[in-house]
Amino acid sequence: MTMRPLPLPTAEGTLEPYTPRGASTWTLPSPRPAWNRVAFAAAHVVAAARANVDPWLDAAIDWDATLAYRRHLWSLGFAVAEAMDTAQRGMGLDWPNSRELIRRSVAEAARLPGAVVFSGAGTDHLAPNADATIDDVVAAYETQCEAIEAIGGRIILMASRALAACARSSDDYARVYGRVLSQVRAPVILHWLGDMFDPALAGYWVGRGTRDPDHTRAMDVCAGVIAANARKIDGIKISLLDDAKEIALRERLPDGVRMYTGDDFNFAALIGGDARGHSDALLGIFDAIAPAASAALSALAQGDRATFDRILAPTVPLSRHVFAAPTRFYKTGVVLIAWLNDHQSHFTMVGGQQSARSLVHLAQVFRLADAAGLLRDPDLAAARMRTLLAMHGIEG
Repeated sequence: MTMRPLPLPTAEGTLEPYTPRGASTWTLPSPRPAWNRVAFAAAHVVAAARANVDPWLDAAIDWDATLAYRRHLWSLGFAVAEAMDTAQRGMGLDWPNSRELIRRSVAEAARLPGAVVFSGAGTDHLAPNADATIDDVVAAYETQCEAIEAIGGRIILMASRALAACARSSDDYARVYGRVLSQVRAPVILHWLGDMFDPALAGYWVGRGTRDPDHTRAMDVCAGVIAANARKIDGIKISLLDDAKEIALRERLPDGVRMYTGDDFNFAALIGGDARGHSDALLGIFDAIAPAASAALSALAQGDRATFDRILAPTVPLSRHVFAAPTRFYKTGVVLIAWLNDHQSHFTMVGGQQSARSLVHLAQVFRLADAAGLLRDPDLAAARMRTLLAMHGIEG
C-alpha cells in the first residue's frame, strides 16, 4: 500500500507533498567490535506531559521514558553525557532536577555491564551576577562536583554562566578551574560551550567585554588551564562549530588528554580524522542519529572508512539544520525525532521548548531525518507528523 503524501510547509509559505522513503535497518556486527573512538551521546530528557505544572516555571520529568532512552543509547554502544545542554540544562532543567536525573542515571548504569555515564557539574544554582565573587563560583562548582562524586559519578565540568558574568580577566578563569580541578577525585571532561549555544557564555576564558573575535586569546587561556591541570583532565569538549579551531586546540593538548568534538556541523570529518589526527566525540546530535552513528563507528573500528563516511554523510545536513541559529533551540529538533521514532509518546518538552522552532523548521527536520534513514517506522512517523500538521491547521 502506497503511503499518502504529507503536505509539508515550505519556507516560501506553500505546501509541498512529501512521501517518506522506506525504513532503514542498521545492522551492527555481532559481537560489536570495540570502537576506536570514544563516543558520548548527550541525552535529552522526556517531559511528563500529563503533569499538572506550569511548564515555563516547573520541570516535570517522565523518569521511566527518560531512563529507557538512556538504555537505548547504551545498547548501541554509546557512553551517555548526562544533564548537559541537550537535557535542557539551564533552559528548563534546573540543578535540583539535574541532581535527581544524575542520581537515577548513575544508578541505572551501575546495573548494566559496560554502561558509562559522565554527568554535568556546573554552577547553575548560583544566579549569574556581576556582584558574585570568584569564591562564590568555586563554591558552586564544589557543591555540584561533590554531589556527583558522592553517588559514584564521573564529572563533565560545564561552562559557567556565573563565572562568565563575574570574571574580570583570564586570570579569574585560571584560578577557578585550578581550584576546582585540584579537588576532583577522578579526571573530568571540560566543556567549552560557545555563545552560539548560550549567549550568556560570551567572553568565556577572557572576561566579558574583552575583544577576542576569533577566540585567539580564549584558546591560549584554555590550553594553559589544561596544561596546568592535565592529570585531572580526561579531555575537553569544544562546541564552537568551527573545525579549524577545534583542530588547532586538539594539536595543543598534552598527551593523554582527549579532544571530544562538540561540533555538530563538522563531526563526521573530525571523528573520521586525517593525517593530522582525529577527535573523539561528545555530541547532542548523537541522541538523534544514534542507530546510524553506531553503525558508522562500528565500520570505522573495522577499518572501513568508506562505509563510515557513507552512513554519516546524510546525517550532516540534518545536524546542520537541527543546530541552525539560534543554535540554543536545537533540542526541539532532537525531541521531535525521538517522538517520531516512538521513544516517547508525545512532542512536549520541559520549559515548553517544543514551541522554540517553527513548523517550517520541523518539517525540514522530518525530510532530512527520512533522507538519512532515521525514521525507523515511516508509517508511524508520518502519522505523528500529520498530527503536528493538524495542530497547526494543516489537514491532509
